[in-house]
Amino acid sequence: QVQLVESGGGLVQAGGSLRLSCAASGSRFSINAMGWYRQAPGKQRELVAGITSSRRTNYADSVKGRFTISRDNPKNTVYLQMNSLKPEDTAVYYCNRSPAIHNWWGQGTQVTVSS
Repeated sequence: QVQLVESGGGLVQAGGSLRLSCAASGSRFSINAMGWYRQAPGKQRELVAGITSSRRTNYADSVKGRFTISRDNPKNTVYLQMNSLKPEDTAVYYCNRSPAIHNWWGQGTQVTVSS
């Protein structure tokens, strides 16, 4: 069983930056592709960034060029650096395997971008 704890969210003005962290328990972290997901009010959860075990990355078009996903396997941690934030980036952000596993979802971290 893997447990994921997200942190680093907050309130930021448009154009600002935040760095999210996802700490994972469990010994199988390094072999899994991981992703950052987000869910805005009234919308479905969406994958915004993914990273494979070999650190190949992919991004949703809406965040490409602004967000960067990375991982530190010895620390069992995945990061999401978010720059040039926009009000439409406001959401609860979660990490999970990519593709996601239902019982891996954590509490998420709220990101609010004011205009």
